[in-house]
Formats: sequence, structure tokens, C-alpha cells
Amino acid sequence: MSHQDRYGLTLSTTSSEAAQAYRDGIDLLLSAWTGAAEALDRAVAADPEFALAQIARARIHTFYQQGDVARKKAALARELVARNGTERERSHVETLALAVEGQIPAALAAALAHLETAPRDALVMSLPLGAFGLFAFSGMAGHDQARVDLCERHAHHYGDDWWFLTYHGWSLTENGELARGRAMTERAFGLRRANANAVHSLLHAMFEDGSLADADALVTEWVPGYDRTGILHGHISWHQALGALEADDATRALAIYTDVLKPSVTSAPPINVISDGASLLWRLSAYGHDVPRELWTEANAFAQRAFPKPSIPFADVHMALFAAATHNSAALEQHLGVIEQRLSEGKLAAGPVVPNICRAMHAFADADYQGCIRHLAPVLDDVVRIGGSHAQREIIEDTFVVALMRGGELARARTLLDQRLHRRPSPRDARWMAAAVG
Repeated sequence: MSHQDRYGLTLSTTSSEAAQAYRDGIDLLLSAWTGAAEALDRAVAADPEFALAQIARARIHTFYQQGDVARKKAALARELVARNGTERERSHVETLALAVEGQIPAALAAALAHLETAPRDALVMSLPLGAFGLFAFSGMAGHDQARVDLCERHAHHYGDDWWFLTYHGWSLTENGELARGRAMTERAFGLRRANANAVHSLLHAMFEDGSLADADALVTEWVPGYDRTGILHGHISWHQALGALEADDATRALAIYTDVLKPSVTSAPPINVISDGASLLWRLSAYGHDVPRELWTEANAFAQRAFPKPSIPFADVHMALFAAATHNSAALEQHLGVIEQRLSEGKLAAGPVVPNICRAMHAFADADYQGCIRHLAPVLDDVVRIGGSHAQREIIEDTFVVALMRGGELARARTLLDQRLHRRPSPRDARWMAAAVG
């Protein structure tokens, strides 16, 4: 009996149980829902030679920085698919294995080539997309447009598929097509409400179009039905904390951090723990609110264990926030030494924006606002190259605005704030503008 995935692609397994568990696991993975790992484990148990289940399981291990076991599963999947797999499955396994191994340029090239012949291979399609996808972490400046282009190229293959609409909608939102992006994401959410990726995408659309009340209501209504071990549980609450800060409610934002986001209470992947935690605590401090030092101390201790050496630029920038906030100049210089060596060797795809941000944040924490401005001003247009989403990267521009205001450069602050307010309604920016006009 021939088995297929939900997109009609052949699965090289003779086990009906393995095929069904794989289909279930991929849907749970694509919706960022709990149970994906367990479903894939069932698929492997039913057919230990099922290569696609092995490589999908490896993918989940990478989310939680379980690199050794992920690479072992990737190697096993390569061996299995070479013995018993179609050409499409061999390309699928190889592409995901490259991503598991952190070979971003090779994985991106392999994914784009694979999709030309297997455009409905959703797990491979997912690799270039998203805030932490291969496009975002490629170092390219145009990754927002690249995601849209990829989705538009293959949209006719997916039709009204809930997963594809989720990521197509998010890609449009990030690229500035807010109305179309939000409508598409709302359609995806209507098709499958047990879809944390759709909620996440909607929150980005609501952030960008200024629908703060809608975003708060969405999280309040939806998140109680999402298990706290869900991969996006903390990050979805982080979006609610951003809304609280827009409303100048630092008490609520800090309560969300302590209840949901701090390392001792969250089950999120390490990159989410450090980026959500560092950016929220930094925002609170930069906006003039008190942050208990023990929160920085705990979060920094986790970060140092999770990212003991420089890795991807997005993580490196957030590690710089920890070093700056804790006034750990030695840690900053140690990280910068490696980063700048990579830059000099042409191995830092994101370019000089990374060390400039790191030095700017350290200057800001030391109240050297002119130093912060000096480091950030030349690279503001390149911040997109560190990856992540606009909502996440906005912390860099926020810091620049605050540095301008505290450094006495009110005219420059007003100009930038005026541009931001035309792009996105923001109560916080409106308050800052009023202060800058004085």
C-alpha cells in the first residue's frame, strides 16, 4: 500500500501507523502545536527506517539546541533515505539535514532548488520562511521581499491551505502589505484555530496596523487553550507585553515577564528565551522603568549557558544586551573579538551592523548617548540583516530614538518619530513626540 502526506507526496514507509503519525506530527509542527515530537516519535517507533520521520524529529531537536542528537538523527536519515527513498525524499532529507547542521547558505540554496520540483513539500517550504527562517538568517537585506516572492511563486500549489496562508500572510505583513497580510492570516486562523503560528502572525499584523486592543483581546481569549509547553506560548505573551508598554503599563509588562517569560518558568526554545527576555527587559529600562536587577541576573545566567560563544547575528545582538545591561565589558569584548574576526574574514553575512549594534547598546547602558548614536546612525538601514521580525528589531531603533532625546538631539528625534508615526500608529511614539516637541 502506498502512503502519502497531507499534500499528496509519497511516503516511503510500509506502516500505516507510521504514515498517520507522521502526518499528525507535521501538522502539529507546522501549527507550532504541542505533541509534534511525540507524534514523530510514534512514527519512528512504528517504522525505524522511515527517513522523513527521523529528519523531522531532528528538526524539532534543533529548536531546543539539542545539536548532538539532531545531527545524529540527520545522519541516520541520510543513510536510511539513500537505501529506501524516492528522489524527492532524498532531496527533502538532505535539505533539512543541512539546516539541522547550521549550513544556512547551502540549506537555503537546496530548499529553493527542491521547491522547483516539489513545491508542495511544506516542511521544506517552511525552512526559508518565518522570523527565524533561512531567509531571515541569511544576512540579506531584502529577506522580507524574498519571502513574499517565494510565497507568490508557489501560492497556486497550495490554494486554501491553512499552513501556507499563515506564512504567506505573515510574509506580506512583514513586507508592509498590512491589509492583505492580516486578511490572509485571519483566513488561515479561521481554517484552524489550533494554530499558534496563525495567532503569532495575527499579532504581528495587529502590531503593525496599531490594533493594540485587538491584539490584547486575542491573546487573552486564545492563549488559555494553548499549553504552556507550546513552542510559541512565551512569545505570544511577549507580544501582549509589548502592547502593555505601548499603553505605558510597565507594571503589567513586568508581570507578564515574571509569570511567563523568565527562564525559570518558560519552556520556550533558548533563542526565544534570550531574545524575548532581553528585549523586553531592555525596553522597560530604556523607556525609563525600573527593572529589578535579579531579573537581569537570572536571565543573563541562562543566556551565558545557552549561548556561550557567538553564533547567529540575531542571538549575538541579544547577548550584547545582556552584557550591556549587566555592565560586563569583558563578555562584550570577548564576543566582539570573535564577531569582528569573522567580519574581517568575510564570514559575517550580516556585515558590520552586528558589531555596531553591540557597541551602541553598551554605550547606551553607560549613558554614553552620543556614542550610541555614533555607532547606530551609519547602520540603521541594515538592522534588517540580523533577521527576526520588525517587531523584534524595533528595539534597535527605539534605543536610537531614546539616545537622540537624552543626548539633546531633539530635531533628529522628531524627524525619526514623524517617519515612524506615518508608518505605524503608536501611542508610545506619540508620547515621545510630545516630549521631543516639549
